[in-house]
Amino acid sequence: MANHALLNNVEHQHLKINPARSTHLGDGVWYSETFVSEFRVAQAHYPIFFIKDDITNTFSPVCLYGINKDENLFLANQQWQAHYIPLSMQRLPFAIATQNTMQNGVATQERMLSIDLDSPKVTTKQGINLFLEHGGNSDYLENIINVLDNLHHGLQENQPFIKTLIKHGLLESVSLELDLLNGLKHNLLGFYTINEDSLNQLSSDAIAQLHSQGYLASIYMIIASQVHVRDLVALKNEQLMLQKHAV
Repeated sequence: MANHALLNNVEHQHLKINPARSTHLGDGVWYSETFVSEFRVAQAHYPIFFIKDDITNTFSPVCLYGINKDENLFLANQQWQAHYIPLSMQRLPFAIATQNTMQNGVATQERMLSIDLDSPKVTTKQGINLFLEHGGNSDYLENIINVLDNLHHGLQENQPFIKTLIKHGLLESVSLELDLLNGLKHNLLGFYTINEDSLNQLSSDAIAQLHSQGYLASIYMIIASQVHVRDLVALKNEQLMLQKHAV
């Protein structure tokens, strides 16, 4: 259970962040949300799919890091083994919070920075300082603020993109059978992807509109990213081989 508190330089002056990456430190997730503006860099490293929230009936694009729940195949030696870490993972253990305020007599919501005090990344011992000696933000914290700002805008830009995909019938559920070591098979279920048949059947006007919105390039990035599923399989097979030799 997370224990979020609004970050301030009085109560939290001595807090530090452990920069290592590991399952023990909370990085053991098999996917996390990504954003339209992040697709270009994310698709160079990770397969991008969509997940559906069955309660809200909404879709979200995600980067996939493993083929099993709670499995991140990019974690090794206390590091994340890829040149780019998605924003939704960079921001941990921080989150965006809102606080009701009055501005010129008008009630408004102000975005604030919160920290999960129970995160294993949070420490008072060795780590990266959040604040300078006299209370100013460290470079690390300034970067986190920028990450969360990009994440906030990313959440906003995802909504119209997904609505457009649904409007054109471009999302479909996908089932992938993955070949692992020793003839093992693994079915990857529960994700959605771009329906290429529906995409190819769109009218020239619809394609032109997608292009003008900047969505056509994003769609093709998603399709192209899925070649990285084979990279996940290779990482999984490497893990299985190491486990076999360790027995």
